[in-house]
Amino acid sequence: LSVPPEIPKEDGRPKWDNKFQYILSCIGFAVGLGNVWRFPYLCQIHGGGAFLIPYFIALLFEGIPLLHLELALGQCLRKGSISAWNTISPYLGGVGVGSWMVSVLVSLYYNTVLTWVMWYFINSFQEPLPWSVCPLNENRTGLNEECYESTAVNYFWYRKTLNITPDVTENGTLQWWLILCLATCWAIVYLCTIRGIETTGKAIYVTAIFPYLVLTIFLIHGLGLPGATDGLAYLFTPNLSTLKNPRVWLDAATQIFFSLSLAFGGLIAFSSYNPPKNDCEKDAVTVAIVNSMTSLYASIPVFSVLGFKATTGYWDCLDRNIISIINEFDLPEESIMRQNYTAWISFLNSSYPEKIAGLKLKSCDLQEFLDQSVSGTGLAFIVFTQAIILMPGSQAWAILFFIMLFSLGLSSMFGNIEGVFTPLLELRIISKSIPKELLSGIICLICFLVALCFTLGSGSYWIDIFDRYAGSLPLLVIAFFEVIGVAYVYKIKRY
Repeated sequence: LSVPPEIPKEDGRPKWDNKFQYILSCIGFAVGLGNVWRFPYLCQIHGGGAFLIPYFIALLFEGIPLLHLELALGQCLRKGSISAWNTISPYLGGVGVGSWMVSVLVSLYYNTVLTWVMWYFINSFQEPLPWSVCPLNENRTGLNEECYESTAVNYFWYRKTLNITPDVTENGTLQWWLILCLATCWAIVYLCTIRGIETTGKAIYVTAIFPYLVLTIFLIHGLGLPGATDGLAYLFTPNLSTLKNPRVWLDAATQIFFSLSLAFGGLIAFSSYNPPKNDCEKDAVTVAIVNSMTSLYASIPVFSVLGFKATTGYWDCLDRNIISIINEFDLPEESIMRQNYTAWISFLNSSYPEKIAGLKLKSCDLQEFLDQSVSGTGLAFIVFTQAIILMPGSQAWAILFFIMLFSLGLSSMFGNIEGVFTPLLELRIISKSIPKELLSGIICLICFLVALCFTLGSGSYWIDIFDRYAGSLPLLVIAFFEVIGVAYVYKIKRY
C-alpha cells in the first residue's frame, strides 16, 4: 500500500519496539479463552474432524481477508478505528464508533470472567481443593444439603463463587470477594496498559507465550492419563454427514470471526503503530494461521483430560454396580472385575433376571460420559475443575490451569483496551495536556465501577446478556459495513 500524501511518515506516534512484539500482540488479542473452551466444543458437537473442513474454508475466504483489511487500514492511515473510517468517508464514522462501543462493552464483561479465574486461582492453593468436598452444614452434623444433592464442584461455582440468584429479576447483593478480585484485575489491566503499546508491548511477551508453555505441560501429562486416547478419538473421528447441516457452516464462520477478534477496532489500533511499508498481508496470514493452529493444539490436552474424566466416571459406575452384584450374590471380592463385567452381567441376566432387575443397576456406557459436552464457563469452572480433582497433584494442575486462562484473557484485554484507548486520544475530545497515564486510569476506573453489576448475585445472567447481544450481531454488522466501505465507498482498486 502506498502512503497517502497527506499523512506524514514521521507523525510522532509511538512505535512497536520490533516486529515480533507487534505480531505477538496481534496473536495475543486473537488467541483468547474461546480457543480453549469454544473450539473443542464445536468440534465435539459438529462431527469431530469433519468440522475442520468448513472451519478452514471460512478461515480462507472470510478470516484472512477481513484480518488483512483491518491491518492494512490501520497501517496505511496510521489512525484508530473512528479516525480511520472518518478519513475514508465521514458517512462511515459510525463504523468506527460501533467498533469502539463493542470494545467498551466486551471489556466490561470479559474482565469479569478473569475475575472468576482469579478467584479460582486464589482458592487453588488450599488443600484439599475447596471444590472437591462439600462443606458441613450449620449444625456441623452432616454435609451441606444443597451441596450433597448436587456436587461439590457445582456448589462451589454457583454458591461460593457466584452466589447466584434464582433469575435475573432478583439482583441479590454485591459479593465482596468478587469485588476485590475485580478491582485487582482492573488494576493489573491498568498497569499493563498505562502508556498504551509502550507498556502492553512489554507485558505481551509473558501473557502471549506463557499459555503455550502450560498447554504443552497439560499435553504431555494429559496424553499419559487413562482414557486420553478415547477422548481424542471422540474429538477427531470425522462424521461427514454433519456437513449437510447449515448450522455447522454457520458456527464455523462465526468461530473464525470471533476468534480473530475482527471488527473490535483493536487490530486497526495495533497496526496503526507500524511503519507504513510493513508487509501487512504476510502478518494477516501469520496471525490467522497461528490462531487456528492454537485452537487445534489446545483441543488435544483439553480432550485428553475430558477423556480421562469420562473414563474415570465410567469406571466408578462399573465399580458401584460390581459391589452391588457381589453383595447380592455373596460372591468372592475380586470375582467380578471391570474386564469381565459384561460377561458376568450377561450370565446373571439369563440365570437370575428378577434379582438383577431388583438391584436397579445403572447403565454404564463410556459413550454417554464422552457425550457430556459443554463449553464456556461450564467447561472451565465445572467440567475441567472436576477432572483436575481426579489428577495426582491436583493443586499444581489447578494453579497452572487458571494462570493459563488468566494469561489468555489478559492478552485479549490488551487489544480491547487499545480499541478503546487509541480512538479517544485521536478524537481531540480530551485535552492533550491530560497525560496518558491519567486517561488510562480514568477509563479503567469507569469500567470497574460499571462492571460492579456483574458481582451481584444476578451478575452471571447479565454477563450472558452482554455476551449474547454486545459481542455477536453488532460485530457482524460492523464487519459488513467495513467491507462495503472499502469495496464501494473508498473503491477496492484505490485501496
